[in-house]
Amino acid sequence: MTKDLIPANLETRIYTIRGQKVMLDSDLAELYQVETKALKRAVRRNIDRFPDDFMFELTKEEAEESRRQNGTLNTKRGQNIKYLPYAFTEQGLAMLSGVLNSPVAVRVNIEIMRTFVKIRAIAAIHGEFSIRLTELEKTVKSQGKSIDFILDLIDKELKKKKIGFKTK
Repeated sequence: MTKDLIPANLETRIYTIRGQKVMLDSDLAELYQVETKALKRAVRRNIDRFPDDFMFELTKEEAEESRRQNGTLNTKRGQNIKYLPYAFTEQGLAMLSGVLNSPVAVRVNIEIMRTFVKIRAIAAIHGEFSIRLTELEKTVKSQGKSIDFILDLIDKELKKKKIGFKTK
């Protein structure tokens, strides 16, 4: 498996459930190129490696909500969830690479870990920017002024970006 086969949108397969960033067993099985039941079987054989802060089973409501968000919820007869999915935290994913010790699993796990690091970096930058903007707003308001001009500049920059293909 080359890096090309790992989806560029790996970030979209990371969800926030119970306040934690997790990946679901079905997404991982697809990435590792194994069946979901084989992945779950390997986890159950090594369940002592997966404490609650590494992996947890979703409730029926959480599973339906995740399917609803993905657009895969089907309410027809026979389409309900038979087995509740497992959600793996970053630590659980690291442990999973030891359980699924194939070359594909190793390469996929490296990319997943890089994606988690990238998400943390983006969140840190966003948090830092938010704190600085709040401090600036307090300073400017204490002088009896407003920072609306800064917000207007940000809006203008966002509107400048065009979506689509460039033609010659």
